[in-house]
Amino acid sequence: MYYRRTLTDAQINRELLHVVFTTPMWWIVLVVSLGLVVAVAVAAVGYMFNQGLGVTGLRQPVFWGFFITNFVFWVGISHAGVMISAILRLSQAEWRRPMVRAAEIMTVFSLMAALTMPLVHAGRAWRIFYWIFPYDWSRGIWPDTRSPLIWDPVAIFTYLISSSLFVYTALIPDLAVIRDRSKGTWRYPMYAILSLGWHGSPHQWKLQGIAGILLSALILPVFVSVHSIVSWDFGVSLVPSWHVTVFAPYFVIGAVHSGVSAVVTLMVIMRKLYHLENYIWEEHIDALARLLIVVATGWFFLFWLDFVFALWTREEQEMVVWNLRLFEAPWGWLFLTFFITSYVIPVPLWLFKRVRRSFTWMLWTSLLVNVGMWLERFLIIVPGLVRKGPLVFDYGSYRPSIIEITIVVGTLALVPFLLLLFSKFFPLIPLWEEKEGQKLIDHIQLGNVKVPALVKEH
Repeated sequence: MYYRRTLTDAQINRELLHVVFTTPMWWIVLVVSLGLVVAVAVAAVGYMFNQGLGVTGLRQPVFWGFFITNFVFWVGISHAGVMISAILRLSQAEWRRPMVRAAEIMTVFSLMAALTMPLVHAGRAWRIFYWIFPYDWSRGIWPDTRSPLIWDPVAIFTYLISSSLFVYTALIPDLAVIRDRSKGTWRYPMYAILSLGWHGSPHQWKLQGIAGILLSALILPVFVSVHSIVSWDFGVSLVPSWHVTVFAPYFVIGAVHSGVSAVVTLMVIMRKLYHLENYIWEEHIDALARLLIVVATGWFFLFWLDFVFALWTREEQEMVVWNLRLFEAPWGWLFLTFFITSYVIPVPLWLFKRVRRSFTWMLWTSLLVNVGMWLERFLIIVPGLVRKGPLVFDYGSYRPSIIEITIVVGTLALVPFLLLLFSKFFPLIPLWEEKEGQKLIDHIQLGNVKVPALVKEH
């Protein structure tokens, strides 16, 4: 057994701010490539706004498709920030340090991607504000608070604002470091304003710590409520297989499953691109994999309850939808793919220590989870609408158009595009968290404190 080598503050600053002060060629290539994909998606949105929703595959009775599937998916990914940062910060988990910033930023950018979907789905995005915000005072028009059209924006905007404050509060000490290293350059005025006069006094550190704990505690109810509200979009309807009471916890834990898996994917890619071998260790990925085993098993239990409730009630229309999902093409194949990729392959593999500590294995298994979880949301939404009514002429079909596919792919490119832009101005790993962790390792080597398991290598 031996300890990880310690790093000096100067080395941490130099390595974690490398991309902020220099521009590698791979960064330019990725930003341009992803930017082109996003630009094509924006053009597709513009074309759809001009031509109308007829250019999509949405038809009655299937009025929700790829757009709402993508909305629920990105709201789920956004739960990674709270799970990794807020909960682990409150529990003082030592292994959280290199991943909190990236998870928090993923939360903010995922929420931005999610917000674009209802606007796009409206077909005439400018009209949606008419029904959400009571701006037409003279006519006495007020939003209907019983409508999911009100619930979703309120919940997501609250979550977005609180998450942004969470990110900014933890970013202030690092902004001061960049400010001090940018004197005499065009960057200095910007970082001087953003750092709010931070100079690292004990009083400032105390306030920053209190703010972090308070925001962590306050954001947890929002974390639970956001995806619960998204689930109630479905639960309050009478569509077969949607009006299920288990949807709120089922959606929340499914969101954590996909969100934490997305953090694993991000950490592995960050480690490779930004050369963060000194900061992201096998132990960090191993800890996330252990967490995922518990979360995925909880998700599977609630998924099983959803199925059992359908068998127990024996509601005719709901049984028709489940028969469609399980046995009819192409839904049966999609269901099999979803279940294998989201649970059957990854969770048994994560039981093996060799897989949990392999960056390659964890990258592919975490990617498989989110392929499966996207399909899960699709299979919740579309089959219930395909067999919505009791009469034959109420049945429908759904084939996504190239416009829908382009827009969805654009959101998949948007989040990494924004992450790359963020990394050009701010460090993806908190400098002050790493310095605090390195001081702990120094004390361990001097024999002053008990050894946490994470800072050992076996």
